[in-house]
Amino acid sequence: MTARPLTQSRPGFMKRHTRVAGFLRFIAIWLINTGALMLLAQIVPGVRLRPGEIPTGTALAIAFLNAVLWPLLVRFALPLGVVTLGLAPLLLNGVIVWVASRTQGDIYVDNVFSGMLVALGITVINTFVTTVLGFNDHDYYYRRGMRRRAKRVRGKNAQTDVPGVVFLEIDGLAHDVLRHAISAGNAATIGRWLRDGHRLMEWECDWSSQTSGCQAGLLHGNNDDIPAFRWWDKDRGAALVSNHPVDAMAIERRLSDGRGLLAFGGASRSNLLSGDATPSSLTLRTVLTKRGKVGEDYYAYFANPHSVTRTLMLAIVDIGIELWTSRQQRRRDVRPRIRRSLGYAFARAFTTVVQRDLQVQVVEFDILCGRPVVYTTFLGYDEVAHHSGLERMSAIWVLRGIDRQFARIERVLQDAPRPYHLVVLADHGQSQGAPFSQRYGGTLEDLVRELTGASSLEAQMQGTEGPSFLRASLIEVAEGPGLVGRTARFLGNWRASRRHQTGPPPEVVVMASGCLGHISFPREPGRLSQERIEALYPRLVDGLRNHPGIAFLLVRSESHGAVAIGAEGIHYLDEERVEGRDPLAPFGPNAAAKVKRTDTFEHCPDIVLNSTYWREQDEVAAFEELVGSHGGMGGSQSHPFVLYPSSWSAPSQPILGAVAMHRELRRWLVELGQIEHAAPVSEPDRSDERVAEGELLHA
Repeated sequence: MTARPLTQSRPGFMKRHTRVAGFLRFIAIWLINTGALMLLAQIVPGVRLRPGEIPTGTALAIAFLNAVLWPLLVRFALPLGVVTLGLAPLLLNGVIVWVASRTQGDIYVDNVFSGMLVALGITVINTFVTTVLGFNDHDYYYRRGMRRRAKRVRGKNAQTDVPGVVFLEIDGLAHDVLRHAISAGNAATIGRWLRDGHRLMEWECDWSSQTSGCQAGLLHGNNDDIPAFRWWDKDRGAALVSNHPVDAMAIERRLSDGRGLLAFGGASRSNLLSGDATPSSLTLRTVLTKRGKVGEDYYAYFANPHSVTRTLMLAIVDIGIELWTSRQQRRRDVRPRIRRSLGYAFARAFTTVVQRDLQVQVVEFDILCGRPVVYTTFLGYDEVAHHSGLERMSAIWVLRGIDRQFARIERVLQDAPRPYHLVVLADHGQSQGAPFSQRYGGTLEDLVRELTGASSLEAQMQGTEGPSFLRASLIEVAEGPGLVGRTARFLGNWRASRRHQTGPPPEVVVMASGCLGHISFPREPGRLSQERIEALYPRLVDGLRNHPGIAFLLVRSESHGAVAIGAEGIHYLDEERVEGRDPLAPFGPNAAAKVKRTDTFEHCPDIVLNSTYWREQDEVAAFEELVGSHGGMGGSQSHPFVLYPSSWSAPSQPILGAVAMHRELRRWLVELGQIEHAAPVSEPDRSDERVAEGELLHA
């Protein structure tokens, strides 16, 4: 089978059309910058127009000097750009503006500082106007430099007819939510692809419907022994939390066979796990791994003052949107809702704007390098839906922004050294509902404390992925060599250090992953049986099963094996029989198989809980303080999607689980001609990893 990539579906006149469009865009930008100079002359100190003059000459001179000087200066601006957080490139642009004004004379710029303010103002005005008019928001001169750099990386003989694939993951976007967004015009690019030659397919993820379990299955074809996003590991005597870089490294070390989806020259960008990719950035699993010039992608980003200024402006706008939408929810008494702090607004802006712009730039570079497979995760929708709701205004605005970035990535395909296909997918969905604590006046931790009377109880009930990627980005820069890395380490303690367990472990540990809850007893060796739990804490099992916010709990019985216990019945999983009303019935026909699989995990917690699912309201009760949640079963959290070219062969049966989805992704790569994905390879060499599996992140 030969599928036609997007780059081959364009008519032959497109390159000529692109040149004409580029020329017209240049004229438009020239006129916009001329108007910006006229406006800035009225408000910036030390800048004034010559009477009767229109500064078209200076606007043209600035464009010319940027075209000629910037490619020469950018090499020196790279390290300075990171150290000064973009101020050094802005200073260079101020020099360019000052020199341009001196050569033309239609506008006076007294000094370089005034030139910096003018350069900043031009970028802000240009970004605003071009965004409103729908222009391509790329910096043409920077893109040209990126193409030259990519050509050096790939070498002279990188041209190939074997198509590459770019996997664009939207974290936490359910199949039904995407369909609604396409119908409402909120995912215009995806909708166009769907009409022009892609197929949208729903698939079902595992019980642990969260990023580490799903992405391990998608990228490595193995997600065994990942019962949740965070769980207590009795062998380590510590919690294992998926969004800690050291723990992400430990998870992948357990699962990888060296031939993940990205093992053969692929690139991992902004993911939790690496898929065995060598080129990797913004990926939690590789943050602490020696990889040569770590942080180079950040250097290129900070070296471009237009990108930095644009991203800074959009981040400020995003913070404003968050504060406004949060206030609107309170004013209109929208429910369910949670309190959203100012700190969250800044973390959200990093995820939805800064990290997004960074990863798109790097993905563009990967395409220009001709990498065979690129996988990147857009985290913004998941982060905002957690706090705002699945299809509310704030989350949909973020989804629109991600969709626009897909169009940006599509445009760069015409310059790639090989044809490319674009695939959009989600690792899991989300389900909405008021948190457990709001419904019942107390947390799961409070309930377990009351039912056990434990002398010491530890809980980890909160934490989304966005802030962890911000911390990981700072660590990644600080781990880099040379002046930039040393400066980042000096400015902040962004390095991993050892943290050891001191004292005896707690008697009880309660952990939450969305609407999935875990209870472990660290002082008891191995996995406790139902009978042993009832002997130690006689009120616990009955108290949990009869709580209206808990649908069922999984325990292992000495007499009956794995059992799922609900308020009105018990499902004996190993014996394949039900007593009373089946507690798994509300969760679909595959629920029993999912729960039974989790029971076989080596590190399955002593008790696993799933919150109640109210089908009429389509709501769950998250054990974390979240409006939108995932991690268990119930509602759309278990139903992600994949959008793939309709010319590819369809799966022969419904996809159940991320591992099954991985097999389809790998099969498609082999059918495209990437035959190395069909052959096994040896275990990877991990001798370059500096951090032992037993270490924990401390930042």
